[in-house]
Amino acid sequence: MSKPAKPAHVQFYFDADVLGLAKLIVAIRRDATYPGDPGGTVKGGRVRPPCTVTDRAAADEVWIPETARQNWLIIRDAAIQEHRAEIQAVRVSGARMITLAGRDAGNTFDQLEVLMCNWRAIERKLDEAGPFIYTATRTGGLKAVPLG
Repeated sequence: MSKPAKPAHVQFYFDADVLGLAKLIVAIRRDATYPGDPGGTVKGGRVRPPCTVTDRAAADEVWIPETARQNWLIIRDAAIQEHRAEIQAVRVSGARMITLAGRDAGNTFDQLEVLMCNWRAIERKLDEAGPFIYTATRTGGLKAVPLG
């Protein structure tokens, strides 16, 4: 009788607006999920549970607090400064978010480039308490977004 597979420890949540990128990343990393992710066996034989955010169209005030509750670092594509309600949801829930800058992240390949150019800096944010939002660009690194 074989032992059950160990659960994967999810640390990154890729929002619905970067779904193509999310599906690339979950194919090679066991610590990432996305809305509607059915879970399953991942790299190393571990099992990633289904994502607790099931609706890709969930409102900010639903999915942002859920990612904060799970202690996931959010990766998404947005001109965040224009989304006051989303910033408020991050602030209130204590969420942690990285946004991939618009012009530099217009399609899945460009999003992947921005992500990989900043990956080590993004991983270091796992140790930082929320709430926070950083914007990532291909050449500019991470810049903090004021939450006030």
